[in-house]
Amino acid sequence: LNDLVAPIALYPDPLLSQILVASTYPLELVQASQWLQRNPGLTGPALTQAAEHQNWDPSIQVLVIFPDLVKRLNQDITWTTDLGNAFLSQQGDVMDAVQRMRMKAQQAGKLSSGSQQTVSTNNNLIVIEPADSQMMYVPYYDPMSIWGPPLYYPYASWFYPPFGAGMYFG
Repeated sequence: LNDLVAPIALYPDPLLSQILVASTYPLELVQASQWLQRNPGLTGPALTQAAEHQNWDPSIQVLVIFPDLVKRLNQDITWTTDLGNAFLSQQGDVMDAVQRMRMKAQQAGKLSSGSQQTVSTNNNLIVIEPADSQMMYVPYYDPMSIWGPPLYYPYASWFYPPFGAGMYFG
């Protein structure tokens, strides 16, 4: 499970929760991706309102405001489906895996507060929140640069732009 959650473990908690729920609806994620491709001119409130009229789970409707993220989740739909199945059958274990990966990243000095996010520890849980409640940044990072090669399950086959160790925000 650690390797399975690695590509999203360092996402802010509000976004992470939407991704986990949305991954249980892989067909709707594909539909949302196709819908976004057919409606490239929709942005801001118009995009949000149009998504609300689609017959998708609310988690999918929320994610359409992050078209790059929807595209990434569709790049490796097998990984997304596996994540959704794991979340459905082992929700507590998936959340524990996220915490383990966050702890490893924090101990390695690769997870800290910054201008885009606030990292805090609350009852032995690492919480990642947006620094500005009105703005959500989606982190893009290569799990290999944070944790090294996967041990059991391959990381999602997303394209990771070349950059130095750590993570950056898109």
